Amino acid sequence: MTRRDLIQKIVLGGTTIIILPVIASSCAKDEVDGTNGGGSNSDKFTIDLTTPAYSALNAAGGWMVVAAKNIIVVNTGSNAFVALDSVCTHQGCTVAYNSGTNNFPCPCHGSLYSITGAVINGPATLPLKSYPVSKSGNILTISL
Repeated sequence: MTRRDLIQKIVLGGTTIIILPVIASSCAKDEVDGTNGGGSNSDKFTIDLTTPAYSALNAAGGWMVVAAKNIIVVNTGSNAFVALDSVCTHQGCTVAYNSGTNNFPCPCHGSLYSITGAVINGPATLPLKSYPVSKSGNILTISL
């Protein structure tokens, strides 16, 4: 390998490492963000349940964090969904969903939230913000 080939590969690799995450994140945001009716992207966003990335939400107990919005969405069964802030109000860690106990534990300091976002166990003292969710066909609309 010549010196010129080595420099070209380093420049190409460095450029790829810098540009690829920007492109990937912009595509992910476009996939989640949307409007229904006359609302703007800041008022609501939609999730298409037929998209493979959101397949976990098709089963009762399925959940996922929509990182672009910091919102955790849960299929609670019977065609009902819950959307809450995914950021713990204690120190900002991302909560998960435990379908067995139907609550949201924080992995950092043990705070526990109910399905409505209320604090069950501290150290957190403030609830997770809840967002209205509606479903029309295979589209979930979450109002912010």
